[in-house]
Amino acid sequence: MNRKSKHRHRLSHENHLTWLVVGAVVPVMIVALSVLWFGDYSAKVQWTLTIIIIATFIGFVGTAREHVTRPLQTMTNLLAALREGDYSIRARGARENDALGEALLEVNLLGETLRIQRLGAFEATALLRTIMAEIDVAVFTFDPQRRLRLVNRAGEHLLGRPIDKLLGRSAEQLGLAVCLDSNEDAPLTLNFPGGSGRWGVRRSTFREHGLPHELLVLTDLSRTLREEERRAWQRLVRVLGHEMNNSLAPIKSIAASLEALLRREPPPADWQDDARSGLKSIATRADALSRFMEAYARLARLPPPQKEDIDLAELIRRVVSLEPRLRVNLLPGPAAKINVDAAQIEQALINLVHNAVDASLETGGGVSIGWRANGDCVEVFIDDQGHGILNPGNLFVPFFTTKPEGSGIGLALSRQIAEAHGGSLTVSNREDSQGAEAVLRLPS
Repeated sequence: MNRKSKHRHRLSHENHLTWLVVGAVVPVMIVALSVLWFGDYSAKVQWTLTIIIIATFIGFVGTAREHVTRPLQTMTNLLAALREGDYSIRARGARENDALGEALLEVNLLGETLRIQRLGAFEATALLRTIMAEIDVAVFTFDPQRRLRLVNRAGEHLLGRPIDKLLGRSAEQLGLAVCLDSNEDAPLTLNFPGGSGRWGVRRSTFREHGLPHELLVLTDLSRTLREEERRAWQRLVRVLGHEMNNSLAPIKSIAASLEALLRREPPPADWQDDARSGLKSIATRADALSRFMEAYARLARLPPPQKEDIDLAELIRRVVSLEPRLRVNLLPGPAAKINVDAAQIEQALINLVHNAVDASLETGGGVSIGWRANGDCVEVFIDDQGHGILNPGNLFVPFFTTKPEGSGIGLALSRQIAEAHGGSLTVSNREDSQGAEAVLRLPS
């Protein structure tokens, strides 16, 4: 007999219990009936007692079966309700100091625990949905096939469609595939039906039903960038006001002194020398203010680049030849043609080389310049052996300078030129030696 046949003919729990009760009572019944039928009793007594004994036997067996199976059926119904998510049903007869009552009590407590946990889960889910609906960042989740499974209100607004028109669509159809494949460290310039600008991208993964899902969060950086721009203008106005006051205050004071000198009767013997000295000081301060404003105009009115193909090596050799104070070491590099505005890139490199030479002259060190290919970019690097960067926070702040005769626009103008060409400029302390390194990255 195979295993299925054994399982098919196996007694159920209630039948097994019934046969146990029958096995326990039948011997007593046989003895009682034997005494009754073989004793000296009338037929009426014999039949009456026989019917009573058999009826009592059947009644007690049925009652015992019902008393065992009914609580088990009750617990079965309770557990089925719990499995279906109905935690409101409770079993009667749950009490302590009773084996069956304690079992029912534990089932009731399990139902209450699950009810509280589900209520907490519903509340947490409601809170999460409320937070997702109210936050101003777009949140998307995608399944392993990159189909949209969840989106918040900001995401609906960004994509310009309601949620029922978005769910189930692929990231490619929604224009979000580039976000899922992008580098998180680099902001993306993207255009959506609900907004355009620069976006910060954050991605992570989670598992649902054992399958990996992707979480995508898009943050609009335009507002943050505008706030940074506002703070930059505030710093710029403070610098302009400081520089203009530094020039206008002494001009005003000297002019008042000259006016008082000319009113004196009779004038002092050396009044002409004092007048010439005062006018010379006024001219000097006015000239300094004029140079400062010219530097500001150069930074504020940088024209769009007029690009053309140029030989990078030839451009760098020309820049090196323009520095008379120190011999700049020109390092060899690969042949490279770049499409740039030659005049602007030359000016940016002149500023960087000039700063490097200034730093190295303070320590008696040298300056090296070279270039290298890096993916789809060309990097021009200038290494100095100066003291290094002491105040990196103000490195690119316009008009901030630590040099007595500096204008504070060289690095800011150079970075503006680099960004106008789609590149970047970074300046950092060298790790392998004393000094700093400037790296100008340009598309190749």
